[in-house]
Amino acid sequence: MDVSNYKNIRIEDYNYDLPDNRIAKYPLEKRDSSKLLVYRGGKITDSHFNELATYLPDNSLMIFNNTKVIQARLHFRKETGAQIEIFCLEPHSPNDYLLNFQQTNHCSWICLIGNLKKWKEGDLSKEILIDNETVIIKARKIQSHGDTHIVEFEWDNPAVTFSDLLDKIGELPIPPYLNRDTEEQDKETYQTVYSKIEGSVAAPTAGLHFTDSVFQSLTDKGIKTAEVTLHVGAGTFRPVKSEQIKDHVMHSEFISVKKETIQKLLEHEGKIIAVGTTSVRTLESLYYIGRKLKDESSSNLNVSQWEPYQKDISEDLSKKDALKNIIRYLNSHQLDSLVAETQIIIVPGYRYQIVDGIVTNFHQPKSTLLLLVSAFTSNAEQTRSDHDWQAIYRHALDHNYRFLSYGDSSLLLK
Repeated sequence: MDVSNYKNIRIEDYNYDLPDNRIAKYPLEKRDSSKLLVYRGGKITDSHFNELATYLPDNSLMIFNNTKVIQARLHFRKETGAQIEIFCLEPHSPNDYLLNFQQTNHCSWICLIGNLKKWKEGDLSKEILIDNETVIIKARKIQSHGDTHIVEFEWDNPAVTFSDLLDKIGELPIPPYLNRDTEEQDKETYQTVYSKIEGSVAAPTAGLHFTDSVFQSLTDKGIKTAEVTLHVGAGTFRPVKSEQIKDHVMHSEFISVKKETIQKLLEHEGKIIAVGTTSVRTLESLYYIGRKLKDESSSNLNVSQWEPYQKDISEDLSKKDALKNIIRYLNSHQLDSLVAETQIIIVPGYRYQIVDGIVTNFHQPKSTLLLLVSAFTSNAEQTRSDHDWQAIYRHALDHNYRFLSYGDSSLLLK
């Protein structure tokens, strides 16, 4: 199919009525007691998440995104009394997440700024107490790019890291559609139980349902697991405002996949089940990175938005060959992990290269995440609006499923 057919998809065809009372404002007391809608080959079954293992194909490999949400919202007050919010999106200098978090004097981030009109110039300053010592942190706006700004942070205690500062004064950025302030319990409930690598400004919410009990049921059934890292950016909340998807610009996100995980993917003979759309985007990006590495001199490993839709791009390389190319690249460069960025957009008509099943929540109308789900549940060459996503979402609405980040879950299988 010509790439223009994908780009001309009308986002209005992926709209549905989501009443506010169907958006889960808070999580259930028990993570794994949420409902589970199972879609398999066009048929829908209602269950609960603690029964997930029952519905997974034997010998599946489940891939989890182990990113951890940071307390990315920082609040400052000017001498005039004006409140300024700085929302840290991704590190600028150093641009490596771990190195940035370890800085002990200054660093800079790409940020969104709330109440920007009240911060024309000058530094913002905040005095805080860490381990009974006073620390003064300053914020300086040094550059602007559209609606984002580079903000430099400086503080006067070399024993304090930027990670320490975020933990002390930052606020966890829960989704805006919850229409409430962040509460203390969100620090725990808005993290997966397996989160470990700091960097996201939004949770990979499909993973919020997993508990130790669910993991044990996976083990009992012989389901294998592995992890990837994709740091979720604020773009995940950005609605598609254009009439056609071609005019929507996807955000780039940091991905990191260990060589041992890629080896598992290469050697695994059963189904590969991605937990969450972030894991889907990471895994599918691996194929296109592996394709670039057919050319052993290639150095650009980042995946652009429309790269997968170039004519016949997926017809000359198998999944295994793509993964072998990545392993060869890592070995030749003596690397333990693949690190890259992906801007991949998955829309109806996309041919999935690695993912055989998806665990995911119910997404916002007219979102790129809904397009991703539609791409999975429809035929590869089908780009009409009458996809199975509509039947899935209609069933969920009719059967009192809870929607969005703290809502219920689904298991999508071919």
